[in-house]
Amino acid sequence: MRVAVIGAGSWGTAVSWLLSGKGHEVSLWAREPEIAEGINSERHNPLYLRDIILSDRVVATSDIEQALRAVEAVVMVTPSIGVRSTAESMREHLAANVPVVVLSKGVETGSLMLMTEVLEDVLGNRERIAGLSGPNHAEEVSKGVPSATVVAAYEEQVGRLFQELFMGPSFRVYTNPDVVGVELCGASKNVIAVAAGMSDGLGYGDNTKATLMTRGLAEMARLGRRLGANPLTYMGLAGVGDLIATCTSRHSRNRGLGEHVARGGSVASYEAETKMVAEGAVSCISVDELARREGVELPITHQVRSILHEGGLLSMATEALMGREARDEWHGMGLVEDDQPE
Repeated sequence: MRVAVIGAGSWGTAVSWLLSGKGHEVSLWAREPEIAEGINSERHNPLYLRDIILSDRVVATSDIEQALRAVEAVVMVTPSIGVRSTAESMREHLAANVPVVVLSKGVETGSLMLMTEVLEDVLGNRERIAGLSGPNHAEEVSKGVPSATVVAAYEEQVGRLFQELFMGPSFRVYTNPDVVGVELCGASKNVIAVAAGMSDGLGYGDNTKATLMTRGLAEMARLGRRLGANPLTYMGLAGVGDLIATCTSRHSRNRGLGEHVARGGSVASYEAETKMVAEGAVSCISVDELARREGVELPITHQVRSILHEGGLLSMATEALMGREARDEWHGMGLVEDDQPE
């Protein structure tokens, strides 16, 4: 197939390597002309994953019309904050029936839409849209480290198309019809990973991180339940799988951001230092707002938002979380009789 990969960061580079390795022709769109020029002339991305060599099947461009010309499928890999504006620039150059899968993880600020909902809003034809999410660090996928992921689509044949597109010897792909659950997992787990990084930065131990991860998963599932997600999705690759990888890995931007902030840094200084976006810095606001709208309590998410954006103190956050009233472990999950407010 001829496939457009929209976004030439770490994930876009890894996806281009993966798809071209399967024989697909990849048109890789880079916002920065110098990245496109570097890929075409040197066969590697000059800024992200610089040690990964891309085959001649990958042709980069900073012209989005050229990137989308005659493509049979589109893979969107931009930061979530840029999905809407990028989709708007794609709209007039993309046929209405071309399948689109979004790998960006987040909830749009303001509208509180999931990324597939943003694409539907801009591009129309919801049936051709899918989302992909899982424990997939670009640094490992691009080196052929065995990995697995989930494709969630509104239409089964679209999910199967992207399953076949991505499936390879080192990259196993499952399908899941729960688009809401898969996307919410991807957005929410990044926020919990920031909290896990803060725990690392403060020098707390394994007990603390395990507590944050499991109670974070409970938060994620509570919100998913309210919005109609399948609870089993949270036990799968997009849920607990991605949560483990993002909270524990040295490759995790979100965990790294939390550790950086706990040691005195800020969101701005982290992004300036790494040249990368930690999605949890945005998602902590939009996921918190989504939960407020739905009347669901997310205490960890709320504390991360307070620390990153509202001048909250880590010491106060620890006290607030540890001092919450005693409750049943499955509070708000719908697994036991519980008439307490969520």
